[in-house]
Amino acid sequence: MKIDGKKSAARAYFCAFYQGNHLNFALAVLFTLLGIPVTLSVSWMLGELLDAAASRSMEQLVQAVKIFVPIALFYVVLDLNTHWVKSKFICRALEQYKSLAFRKLSEKSISAFSRENTGRYLSILTNDISTIETNYLERSFRILDNAVLFIGSIGMMLWYSPTLAVIAIVLSVLPIAVALLTGGVLTKREQEVSEKNEGFMAQIKDLLNGFSVIKSFKAEAAAQKQYDSANQTVEAAKRLRRWTTGQVETLSGLCGLIMQFGIFIIGTYLAIQGHITGGTVAVFVNLSGTMLNAIQIVPQCWASRKAAAGLVEKLAEVTGENTSRSGAPIPPALNESITLDHVTFGYEANQPVLNDISLQLEPGKKYALVGGSGSGKSTLLNLLMGAYEDYSGSIAIDGKELREVDPDSLYDLMSLIGQNVFLFDDTIRSNITMFQDFPQPLVEESVRRSGLSELMAQRGENYRCGENGVGLSGGERQRVSIARCLLRGTPVLLLDEATAALDNQTAFAVTDAILHLNGLTRLVVTHRLDAALMEQYDEIIVLRDGHVQEQGGFQQLMERKGYFYSLFTLAA
Repeated sequence: MKIDGKKSAARAYFCAFYQGNHLNFALAVLFTLLGIPVTLSVSWMLGELLDAAASRSMEQLVQAVKIFVPIALFYVVLDLNTHWVKSKFICRALEQYKSLAFRKLSEKSISAFSRENTGRYLSILTNDISTIETNYLERSFRILDNAVLFIGSIGMMLWYSPTLAVIAIVLSVLPIAVALLTGGVLTKREQEVSEKNEGFMAQIKDLLNGFSVIKSFKAEAAAQKQYDSANQTVEAAKRLRRWTTGQVETLSGLCGLIMQFGIFIIGTYLAIQGHITGGTVAVFVNLSGTMLNAIQIVPQCWASRKAAAGLVEKLAEVTGENTSRSGAPIPPALNESITLDHVTFGYEANQPVLNDISLQLEPGKKYALVGGSGSGKSTLLNLLMGAYEDYSGSIAIDGKELREVDPDSLYDLMSLIGQNVFLFDDTIRSNITMFQDFPQPLVEESVRRSGLSELMAQRGENYRCGENGVGLSGGERQRVSIARCLLRGTPVLLLDEATAALDNQTAFAVTDAILHLNGLTRLVVTHRLDAALMEQYDEIIVLRDGHVQEQGGFQQLMERKGYFYSLFTLAA
């Protein structure tokens, strides 16, 4: 049942190869089949030339040459067209396959994707796709070509000499048996290489992402050791695949040599006896080479194609894991409140990070969420973004339970700005609009409200930010992320330590700009307890060890001289 489920999930990916691509595929098959008589005619031509030489017949030679010229011209035209339609078919097939893969990947939830190893996807979308292109798509045509050539070769042999044809078929059993028996071993080696490549890509990703940390701690030698270990592992798998392939090719070559030499000896004997001509012997030897080539290629290609099909099924499986749940849509507006009622949640059983949280966030108000490290602040924001469903209690948006809400409509209601802002290596405008079309007045308004006007005036909206925004300062990157959210116009804005990496002056300016935005409900996780900012919040929610320790206005909490007072005093 599990295998059938995998194949069923992979059906959409296999169909993606052919969607709107049937004509190219049909023409590629047709042209491949039309080329087979041309290939077989070479053996006939060889026999005719040798018989002409033996009989010293100039007429027979001239006739053979007259036939060869149009065949050669036909071959050139046909072969060029075959390559053209095959290229079109494979190009479109891979475009659609990769597009579907990314679309399925984008259906995953944020929390699900964050728990997965992205190196796995890098390997699937690079190494595996290269293997699929070669071993599944291209070799499908090679299988067809060589299988029909094998049948055609036997047909020609039977027409020339049934006796020698039967002998050739008997002699071909040995290389066929070798090819069939070794196909499974080659498939196993191909799968091992795919798995090792996946681990290698994950290692590269980790090392590149941690480059600055490696340099800061002078851990280059340790990093080199990790890289070398992963590199040696994948190359060892490739070496084993090459060695196995070499062994199979050597054994197949020996069996092929026995087959061809046997046909040549027996054919020569029959020619001496006068049963066939020398030209017929040459035809059989040439056809036996065609047969042998098909015997070696078809099982290997079939095994490789089967292994590549397994990679398609693997992609279907991993993109099908942890996809976003469905639910009822909600309007992109907060009319009543976001209510948490006795919410308890933990990443592991019996180890709650949040314990019995009850809160009410009203529309248009500003809330600060403060507390010590590990108190559950980020976890609370992730819950509000629908990252986890296995909490107890209730989280309701205008009375609608969050677990029953469609994630897409939830993202139309809420936006999250994290501490680490990701920017694409593209223009400032593209990073603000996220490559979508927005009216220019809306873009300009979001730029103004986020405090980016000066930057845009200095550098222009087409200034490229560099990889992950290296061309911008920390404050500028944060303002770009704010502009994104403002442009989307979500009524609820969540900020998770968004200014933690900024200097005090920039952090104050960014936070102050957020607090002066009108019409938004804001929940701001912060460790900067500046009195001028704290006084602007309608309510401060203080977490301690996963509980709501206290909540209220700044002056109220300071007068109470409780846990918040202690945090504020220490921060000062």
